Amino acid sequence: MTKIESAGGSMIIDIHTHLGDILYLNGGQLIDQKRVEKKIFFDIISLSEFMLHTGISDTIDQWLYKKVYTLVTRASRARNATATLENMRRSMDETGIVKSACMPIPPYLTFDDLRRAQAKDAGVIPFTGIDYTKEYDIDSALKADVANGAKGMKLHPIIQRVSLDMEKTFAAVEAFAPYGLPVLFHCGVSSYYLGAEQHQKENAVLGEIAYARDLVANFPNVIFIAGHAGLFQYRDVMDLLGGFKNVMVDTSVQSPGHIRELLKVFGPERVMYASDWPYGNRKPAVKIVKKACCADKALERRIFYENAAELLGE
Repeated sequence: MTKIESAGGSMIIDIHTHLGDILYLNGGQLIDQKRVEKKIFFDIISLSEFMLHTGISDTIDQWLYKKVYTLVTRASRARNATATLENMRRSMDETGIVKSACMPIPPYLTFDDLRRAQAKDAGVIPFTGIDYTKEYDIDSALKADVANGAKGMKLHPIIQRVSLDMEKTFAAVEAFAPYGLPVLFHCGVSSYYLGAEQHQKENAVLGEIAYARDLVANFPNVIFIAGHAGLFQYRDVMDLLGGFKNVMVDTSVQSPGHIRELLKVFGPERVMYASDWPYGNRKPAVKIVKKACCADKALERRIFYENAAELLGE
């Protein structure tokens, strides 16, 4: 039985998480590994989590991020390597998470990988994705994935190197739109690789919020989730996307103060709890939302559970 305790008795759905290695081919092989631990004991992301991300701003910390890029990326990669089903289940039990929406990033981590994980743990909610590296019948593939339990679609413009305003992205969303399921896109400039791989395997600038504006405007009947609410660029998310009623945000990597700002712009019905596990730890992510809600239990329930449950039909 999952322990329900960290949100004052409320159940929690984590709308943005990862299983498996999302950075390299055959990433699904990581899911079933046992006794996997993080290779570094302390990382710079842990320091930010200890501070409940209160040091994050949209100006100073973008400058700081560039200065400590290598440390942040090493920490992220160390966390990515811990994304096993065993570790995810332990983290869920420790923090009262009843469901985790898990994001694929084809071709590295696929819907089929997540579907197999769901067969072993019903707490996994698999999303589907698009493999831009090959030619195939996207319409048929998405239809099959939805029939097999996909509850949404994930787009990652930086790792997939496909901008959100490109024709192929529009085609993918158009094919997925008839199913009435959400599309979660990575939002905000960030990096995942070091050295030569940084230039070969990612395009960080594609995380800029402006690329998302045309996408959400062209599909008013599709619900989009702006992942991480834009990271350091949360103000751009509020300015450029806040006026679109079909855009929701997740709270991962944001501070209590930023979440309160996001609530003013998007409203309580369009903000959802997320940790970005394993890139983010769940305990500080829960604390951040509770602090942002200022003891308003109804608001906590909405952010922790109700919005995601309604969106995903859980």
